[in-house]
Amino acid sequence: MIKNYIKTAFRGMMKNKGFTFINVFGLALGLATCMLIVFYVYDELSYDSYNQKADRIYRVNNDIKFGGNANSYAVSPAPMAAALKNSFPEIEQVTRFRTGGGLQVRKGNQLIQEWMVTYADPTIFDVFTLPMIEGDPATALKEPHSVVLDEQTARKYFNSTDVVGRTMTFNDTALYKVTGVIKNIPIQSHFNFNFFLSMSTLNESRNNAWLSANFQTYLLLRPGGNYKILETKFPSFMTKMVGPSLESAAHLNMTQFEQSGNYVRINLAPLRNIHLHSNRVAELGANGNIQYIYIFSAVAMFILLIACVNFMNLSTARSSNRAKEVGVRKVLGSQRKNLITQFLFESVFITFIAAAIAVFAAYALLPAFGQLSGKQLVVTPHIIAWLVPLLAVAVLVIGCLAGSYPALVLSAFQPIEVLKGKLSSGFKSGFLRSFLVVFQFAISIFLIIGTLVIYNQLRYIHNKDIGYDREHVLMVNNTTSLGSAGAVLKQEVSKLAGVQIVSTSDAVPTWNYGNSNTLFKSQVIDTKNALNTQIWGVDENYLGALGMKLMDGRNFTPQMATDSSGLIINETAARQLGYKNPLNQILYVPQDATAKVLKPYHIIGVIKDFNFRSLRENVTSLVFTFKPSDNAFIVRFKTADASLLISQIKTKWHEVAPNSEFSTSFMDRDFEALYQAEQQTGKVSVAFTSLAIIIACLGLFGLAAYAAEQRTKEIGIRKVLGAKVSNIVAMLSKDFIMLVLVAIVVATPLAWWLMHNWLQGFAYRQEIQWWVTALAGFTALAIAFITVSFQSIKAALAKPVDSLHGE
Repeated sequence: MIKNYIKTAFRGMMKNKGFTFINVFGLALGLATCMLIVFYVYDELSYDSYNQKADRIYRVNNDIKFGGNANSYAVSPAPMAAALKNSFPEIEQVTRFRTGGGLQVRKGNQLIQEWMVTYADPTIFDVFTLPMIEGDPATALKEPHSVVLDEQTARKYFNSTDVVGRTMTFNDTALYKVTGVIKNIPIQSHFNFNFFLSMSTLNESRNNAWLSANFQTYLLLRPGGNYKILETKFPSFMTKMVGPSLESAAHLNMTQFEQSGNYVRINLAPLRNIHLHSNRVAELGANGNIQYIYIFSAVAMFILLIACVNFMNLSTARSSNRAKEVGVRKVLGSQRKNLITQFLFESVFITFIAAAIAVFAAYALLPAFGQLSGKQLVVTPHIIAWLVPLLAVAVLVIGCLAGSYPALVLSAFQPIEVLKGKLSSGFKSGFLRSFLVVFQFAISIFLIIGTLVIYNQLRYIHNKDIGYDREHVLMVNNTTSLGSAGAVLKQEVSKLAGVQIVSTSDAVPTWNYGNSNTLFKSQVIDTKNALNTQIWGVDENYLGALGMKLMDGRNFTPQMATDSSGLIINETAARQLGYKNPLNQILYVPQDATAKVLKPYHIIGVIKDFNFRSLRENVTSLVFTFKPSDNAFIVRFKTADASLLISQIKTKWHEVAPNSEFSTSFMDRDFEALYQAEQQTGKVSVAFTSLAIIIACLGLFGLAAYAAEQRTKEIGIRKVLGAKVSNIVAMLSKDFIMLVLVAIVVATPLAWWLMHNWLQGFAYRQEIQWWVTALAGFTALAIAFITVSFQSIKAALAKPVDSLHGE
């Protein structure tokens, strides 16, 4: 019986090759696209799941409001970890990271810059799952000047993992003993360090400064612990621990501090939530965004729905042509249950073929999709273990739904009625098909509007005046390693042809972070007189190198000794300080974490606000001090041959630092990298929207061909009676165009509402323009008309004699 069903299914497929191709190809394309998105979503959701105790690990977050500004940090004070463990018995273990830039590692005569470096407590191996290949995790990071490497780093420097006891030289001065080698950390981790230096090496790790936060702090709860209950105990804990420091520095207890509108709070972030739900200052890497997971999941569902709708639409439309077959089979003795089984089997069989094609297509397209989405996607045995059963269920469900109409409806027809030709259904009688066409085009229009909004916002970000000029600016990296040679390099680079200005500073806007401190308007420390702000040390060339506009006052100059205590503030800082004329006003800057020593500074200038954080956030206060630093080396150039200039700078670099690694980047590209997630989302959205439209058009093409076939004789008669080709095309197209118009009305408000909410995540945004919805609607109409017209014109051009010769 099964063999007979397969023969019948193949015979039907070969008899209607066009419909078979549209059915199978459309469904396969939808399933393949859905699988690719599932791989992406699974990859994002699996971050940090490699940790065996992941469900008990939490990061301590720090929320601070003081001096008019509120900030959310992923770092905590140095004593936080020990204090938490000593105060709460439900905490099994704690550990800390302290990052602070990279280091230079000597390999022979070469100094190699490494950035994935952190100081770590020895308890890191009790909290995180970091399998050790060589060494003892219990003692590996206990002693000062010890280091644990990952496997790839050990091979990079020693060509072996058997390196315990070997010595490494960092920054050309510090000697560290290798005490362990761990397996490479999985890519799906919110931290991916190559070097773990012992925390005991760092004096800062032992201080008791509760008002300075620089340490990523993690805790491991005991089995059965509830982090929400633990969080309720934190306010009293913070009052006990931070209160004395506040009283010493600000002469306020915690109650008075909070009554003045300020706060210092901590909360816990579950480890597996960090990658998709956290966007705080001092994150250990670029995190994802749960919104994009929702978007991509919805897109996958929409595309699969469109593909399934197509499959069911064409299956039900074509099934009416088999009414006579059903009548003949019933006359010959076939029972209804046999007909139901046959139709369901054929539908499931075709779905299985489409699913098989989809699996091979998804596997083949995985590398290209990974490149498009910026991820390294791989198919693991764990993915296969749940994907295969899920795909099998999908084949059964889709196949049974698509085959349900012919199986249940046609099998119930009376043979005498069918054979007399009284049961023929054209396009107009198919309310279900009309509804499904509206449904799939509504989804397509929704995706078009979403894609246009995302790209419009990206274009707005790219073109917005952000207050500084990032074009033709070259960043020379790793300059902290040059020491006094940095000043020599600055002089030599300034002499090169095409170089306009060279500047050095603490930070640049594209770094998205900098040093923060609190300034006071008087020597009396009071929350009303405080301004919590970013403070960057810059030289006299900084404003010119980045094209920043001075709104009032003057720039720094080495010729004025008093500029060593001068400040340039931005417009936001001036507003928050409440100064109508901020020039020459005195501000007091704490010289240490206790704020017991205040140094007076005077304001010499005010610069126009510029975005030094993501455009998702409003501009906050910023202060420049005249303190040249070698953290950032900025070169503004004007030359058509940037590669030649880089080569010349490299030559100068090796003259002053022959063994140090040289690297550069362009500031405009660094800026674009800040919005990499949005750019990748835009690219993926375009790709998937295009696929959704293609799938929808395949279905529309098939339905148009079916409608034209059903009305062949009518078209022939109309032509005999003098109808023009344009009249026939209009007659065949209007039903479909009306359905697309209905889809536009349904999809536009919903798409506008959802994308409007997405835009609220940006402090600076381009509101949805009327032309976006108009363009989406016009595009859908144009695509639908072109698709339908192809079949309509073909039918209208057919000779009447061919369609009427049997009459």
